[in-house]
Amino acid sequence: MAAKWIEALTGSLEQKKQYRQSMRRIDALPEPYRSVAQGYHRYFMYYGGFLDGETLVTLIGDFVDLWERAAVDGSTVHDIVGDDPVAFGEEFANAYAGRHWIDKERTRLIEAVEKAQREAGS
Repeated sequence: MAAKWIEALTGSLEQKKQYRQSMRRIDALPEPYRSVAQGYHRYFMYYGGFLDGETLVTLIGDFVDLWERAAVDGSTVHDIVGDDPVAFGEEFANAYAGRHWIDKERTRLIEAVEKAQREAGS
C-alpha cells in the first residue's frame, strides 16, 4: 500500500532501481569508456528531456551495454562515436521515442496561437 502511494509521488521504484544499477555499471567501466559514458549520461539528461522514466531507463541500459561491449572488444572511443561526438549522442537519444519535456510546451504554444487567431477572428 505504502509503495503505491510513494510511487504515485516519485515514480516507479523499479525504474529507479534499474537506473541506479545502470549508473553502477557505468562507474564500473574501465577508462576511457567510463569518463566518456559519464559525459554522455550528463548530456542525455540535458538534451533528452525525457518525461517517461521507462524511456530513460531503457536508453541508459542500452547505452551501458554498448560501452561494456566496446570495452570487451577493445573498440576505441572513436570507433563508437565517430568524428562528431555530439551528433552521435543526439542520434542515440533520438532513437528512443518517448515524451519529452518540450512536448508539453509545444502543445501550449500551438494552443496559444490558435486561441489568439480565434479571438482575432471574432
